[in-house]
Amino acid sequence: QVQLVESGGDLVQPGGSLRLSCVASGSIYSIPVMGWYRQAPGKERELVASISRGSSTFYADSVKGRFTVSRDNAKNTVYLQMTSLKPEDTAVYYCNALPARWNWGQGTQVTISS
Repeated sequence: QVQLVESGGDLVQPGGSLRLSCVASGSIYSIPVMGWYRQAPGKERELVASISRGSSTFYADSVKGRFTVSRDNAKNTVYLQMTSLKPEDTAVYYCNALPARWNWGQGTQVTISS
């Protein structure tokens, strides 16, 4: 069972930027698609972005143009670069395969507030 450890979350002001990292304890090389998800208080977990082995990407409409997903298979790591952050981006962010196949990690808290 692969373990996932997300990091990089913080409290930032609107308009700020963050870079999230997700390190997997096992190889992600063979995983066709890796995704970043988020869950805001009182809401369902939602897919934010995904990236395939071939580096094809998908973004939710709410983050398109502001977030960039990338993966480094050699480091078993997936990144989420977030810019122009908005209060509605506040959530706990998680990574997993798409569809999810491992237990969820602890996530990393992103809070956007002035």
